[in-house]
Amino acid sequence: MRIVHLIRWLLAGFLLSGVALTQQQLRAVVPAQASASANRFYSPGVDAGDYVYISGQGARRPDGSLPANFSAQVRQALDNVKAIVEAAGLNMDHVVYTQVYLENISKNAEMNAVFSGYFGKTPPARAVLGVARVPEPPIQISAVAVRDLAGRRAIHPPNYRSDDAASAGILTHDRLFVSSMAGSDPANGKVSEDPAAQVDLALDKMQAIVKAAGLELSNMVFVNPYLTSEIPMRVMNERYARRFEFGNTPARATIEVSSLPGGAHIEYTGVAVVDLRQRKAVRPKNMPPSPTASPCVFAGDTLYCSAKSGFIPGPHGGVYASTTSHQLRQTMRNLLDNLEETEMSFDQVVATNVYLDDISDLQAFDEVYSQYVGPVLPARSTIQQIGPTERKADKDGHYPDLEQISLIAVRLPRSR
Repeated sequence: MRIVHLIRWLLAGFLLSGVALTQQQLRAVVPAQASASANRFYSPGVDAGDYVYISGQGARRPDGSLPANFSAQVRQALDNVKAIVEAAGLNMDHVVYTQVYLENISKNAEMNAVFSGYFGKTPPARAVLGVARVPEPPIQISAVAVRDLAGRRAIHPPNYRSDDAASAGILTHDRLFVSSMAGSDPANGKVSEDPAAQVDLALDKMQAIVKAAGLELSNMVFVNPYLTSEIPMRVMNERYARRFEFGNTPARATIEVSSLPGGAHIEYTGVAVVDLRQRKAVRPKNMPPSPTASPCVFAGDTLYCSAKSGFIPGPHGGVYASTTSHQLRQTMRNLLDNLEETEMSFDQVVATNVYLDDISDLQAFDEVYSQYVGPVLPARSTIQQIGPTERKADKDGHYPDLEQISLIAVRLPRSR
């Protein structure tokens, strides 16, 4: 019996050490002078080996004070991003993608002017969104940085024109990061009155960047369609589905926003994997294939997962919970279903995007969210993208979505 117990003890120790080794490769990145407003529910950044994921940064200084004017606030938000990047042992040349959330889209040009001073001749890809609220007004900036600069280069399609302080795309050794492409005329910036034409223009632009990198839309692993209420979801989905193979579409987070730069009503941004052999769509066995989104898609060892809400699947599916915290528990269950299909868990999540119906619910959201993530807390961006909805059940007892989450997880190899 002693021998049996010894074997069990050794086996348990080996398994635990394997888990520990996996977790050690995911490292929280915290600047030496962390902000006084640092949030205990997410890491400022997460070092996942090949890539570093930086949480959405507001405009407050490390001491908690807020610069007086908008340009200074943008500089401080970028300084906060820079501090995290440097704490990971990198510099701003390593940044490949940024996401900018503005409470006032009319400030886009002023933001862009400040942005250009923070990057060299090859600025990162970027998406800019007008949203209702961010946790710390008036701006939030998140980022992704690549550790190995070998192969990092800007991608610009033929005849591409833009005044933005951003590259149309950034290619790394294994991925392509695509800037947001708006549904406007590339020659003059005009927006068509036809929603379908706007969708097609945005998709054409995204496809042009992908092709300029020597890839196809089939290489896409994740896509963010951002649209205003002017674009019917039915129209967007119908035009979008034409571009991808049924049942093998990218993961997707479709987000309605308050406004977009240039008066556009739709834009697309996303990530593609260079080697198509490293791309694998993941779908739980009880979930039918979709013409518009795969639950998750691998890019090598990185798993990009579609946004999930508190929707309960099944014959009588719908959102039945009336509060953010109750919906969130079902959301986390839905996300976990996808992770478990790949033999992963929340412990391997490196970044999340959180979309709230009302940012006033953030405290209640965090209390539930914190029960699922860790021990290395994922990087996170949190926004309220549009005005709050009316929280009433319909005739079937369904409530509106009060929160959504998309995530990125990394399956790191165990080492001894």
